[in-house]
This record gives sequence, C-alpha cells and structure tokens, in this order.
Amino acid sequence: MLPDLKLAIRLQDVDSRAAELTREISALPKHITEIEKKLEAHERKLEADRAAVAANQKDRKRFESEIQTQQQKISKLKDQMIEAKTNDQYRAFQHEIEYCEKEIRRSEDGILELMSASEPLERNVKAAEAALKQEKAQVETEKQQARERTARDQRELDELQAERRKIAGQITPKVLAAYERVRKSRRGVAVAEALDGRCSQCHMALRLQFFQDLKRGEEVMQCESCSRILYYNPPESFENLSGEAAPATQG
Repeated sequence: MLPDLKLAIRLQDVDSRAAELTREISALPKHITEIEKKLEAHERKLEADRAAVAANQKDRKRFESEIQTQQQKISKLKDQMIEAKTNDQYRAFQHEIEYCEKEIRRSEDGILELMSASEPLERNVKAAEAALKQEKAQVETEKQQARERTARDQRELDELQAERRKIAGQITPKVLAAYERVRKSRRGVAVAEALDGRCSQCHMALRLQFFQDLKRGEEVMQCESCSRILYYNPPESFENLSGEAAPATQG
C-alpha cells in the first residue's frame, strides 16, 4: 500500500477518534448539569414538604393556644356565675361557657385532623431526606467520574492532535488537501474501503477499470461518486490464514 494511503487511513482513524472524544468532553458537562438540576428539583420538593410539616405544626399550636384561651375564659365565667344575681345573668354565663366549650371542641377536632395529616407528611420528609442523601452522594460520585473521564479524554485528545500534526507533516500536500476538502464536505469521513466493487461509504459501484487500477495501488484514488479516498484490502489467502501453504491440486 502506498505510504500516502497508509497515512490517510491513519489520519482518518485519528480524526474519527478525536471527534468521538470531543463529543464526549462536550457531553459530560451537560450530563452533570442535568443530574444537578434533578437534584435541585428534589431538594425543592423536600423543602416544600418541610414547609408543609412546619405549617401543620404552627396550626396545631394555634389551636392549642385557642383551647387554652377558651379554657381561661370558662374559668373566669364560672367565677362570675357564682356572683350572678338573676337567672338571666346565670343563663347568659352558661351560654357563653357553652360557646367556649364548642370552640374548644372545634379546635380539638382541628388538632386531630392536623395530626392525621402530619403523619404522611413527616414520613415523606424522612424518606425524602434519606433518598436525597443517597442522591447527593451519587451525584458527587458521577461528577468526580466525569472530571476524571474528561481529564483522560483530554489527554488522549492532546496525543491524537500531536499525532495528527505529525501525519500532516509526512503526507503529500496534495493528498492532505484532498483529504481535508472531502472531510469537511462528507461529515468527517474522507477515507473509505472498496468492498465488493463498491465504495463502502456511498455504496456506488466502481467502474471495472477504476477498480482494477485501485487494486494495483499505484496511485491514491478517489471515489468518482463521493470523492472519498479509496483503499483496497485484498482477501487473505488460505496460506495466510492457516500459516501453511495450500496443498497442491493434482491435475
């Protein structure tokens, strides 16, 4: 195989791998942003649940304070009943006491409802806190892995870029120019193998004479359809595959 063709094939391998690494390096920060947003959403949900628990407790304290206030009123009204001088006054105190007792029962019912509602809220908070703790640890692990992966990718990318510069300095300028031109117009793929008489990238059949010239390997040739640089790998002989010469056939 021509040296320029070998260099073009290697250059294609280098560029393809470099493109993969570049995409991965670019994708890793996006992945971290996504998992951090998910974590933030879970943190906001936990804060909302905590706020609901706090509001529940605040309402219970309000009802408890209301009960205490009504109980104090009842105590004062009972003291005043003793000093009532008429039946109307006595009955008026009784009505006020009954109203206070009704308010106490209403507050007690409110407390019971809040206590019933608080149980699932508190369970949700505890479960969310445990889950969030695990999620935070997982996010930190993924972030560290992403940082390490990015560093490895960047080191490999730097090495590939150095190799690319070396190849570019060795390949014939005309072949390099053709390679770069096709690479830009063909989504990064400038080299293709000829398989079964076709270009493996555009799948167009090669002219018989063109294919024969390509097999001879005397010059760098480009697909007449897609302009990609073509190379041909002849099938291995039986001798090459087995390590032994094929048995002679008897005439």
